[in-house]
Amino acid sequence: MSQETAHVTAAGRRLEYRWIGPGPQAAPTLVLLHEGLGCVSLWRDFPDRLAAATGCGALVYSRAGYGRSQAISLPRPLDYMQREGEAVVGPVLDALAVRSAILVGHSDGGSIALVHAATDGRSRVAGLVLMAPHVFCEEVSVRSIAAARREYETGELRARLRRHHGDNVEAAFRGWCEAWLDPDFRRWNLEGYLPRVTAPTLLIQGEDDAYGTTAQLEAIARGVAGPVETLLLPGCGHSPYRERPDETLAASARFVRAIVGR
Repeated sequence: MSQETAHVTAAGRRLEYRWIGPGPQAAPTLVLLHEGLGCVSLWRDFPDRLAAATGCGALVYSRAGYGRSQAISLPRPLDYMQREGEAVVGPVLDALAVRSAILVGHSDGGSIALVHAATDGRSRVAGLVLMAPHVFCEEVSVRSIAAARREYETGELRARLRRHHGDNVEAAFRGWCEAWLDPDFRRWNLEGYLPRVTAPTLLIQGEDDAYGTTAQLEAIARGVAGPVETLLLPGCGHSPYRERPDETLAASARFVRAIVGR
């Protein structure tokens, strides 16, 4: 598996990306949108395995301030997920000539996928695979992020993240953490976007997710206009593709193949 990355300029930022498998003229493209502390390398081999299992190409990119993408200034605005979904994902896909996209989002990336599918991406998004997405702020999320901040400041989390984010590590962590822990973020809510999501959606969440409850999935399933499937994984926390990779891959690949087959 090659982890070599390139850079593309979109929405005024120079962004790190990987492309796996066939190009956009040959097949639909899986677009992987990372979590609040993620980047290209933190997806590990999941994009490669999903591309191989579906025959699709896969585009993985690091948002600005993450991985080896262009640096940003802090603080991140509290509506950073809405801004990414409405104004950045589309230009990235345009710059790389993506025609038909299946969005695969984890955590913050799942939320960004919903925003994009409801707005700029309505004509291009053929489906969504969302792992541990969130559409409103829960107390369990705030508690877990506060615990992550303590681990970052006093434990080994900073060193682990630096291996993936390099000089962006402070922006990656503080931008995510400080937004979610801002008291005004308690009012953050994406449910108004959901009725405009018409693409088929697969929701995957671990039963032991420390960052969100199944109320998130229930709200999405209730709110979107398209068909929804839900997979709850026992003995799994916040990262299904890392903690239960085989089950997550099998469900995602089956769902994607059904979309491609249509």
